[in-house]
Amino acid sequence: MNPTISLTLLLTVLQVASGQKVTSLTACLVDQSLRLDCRHENTTSLPIQYEFSLTRDSKKHVLFGTVGVPEHTYRSRTNFTSKYNIKVLYLSGFTTKDEGIYTCELHVSSQTFSNKKVSVIRGEKNLQQSQTN
Repeated sequence: MNPTISLTLLLTVLQVASGQKVTSLTACLVDQSLRLDCRHENTTSLPIQYEFSLTRDSKKHVLFGTVGVPEHTYRSRTNFTSKYNIKVLYLSGFTTKDEGIYTCELHVSSQTFSNKKVSVIRGEKNLQQSQTN
């Protein structure tokens, strides 16, 4: 590979890696929808690749994103918005079957550069959450 191309590619990857870091992931219940707020640094002009997922019974389920393919079960239940430094995912019809560990990941190429996880359990009157990393 041409050394100039290699250096350019390395600098691009370093710029993306340093400019895309998940700073927080929070969950709340809005009516009967789970709302996940994934806040992140955004110091690069390059597109941010992302993925929201749920891990339940040791199995990862992709909910939404630009990296993995969302599972059919969740496609009709998700609504997504994105702004400069926050990505928001709504999962409608949240029930105890949707309890588990939710993850927001930022990616460059096929590597995960930053992620945050939150454990979500639906209580009788409210939503219980705890950070897992």
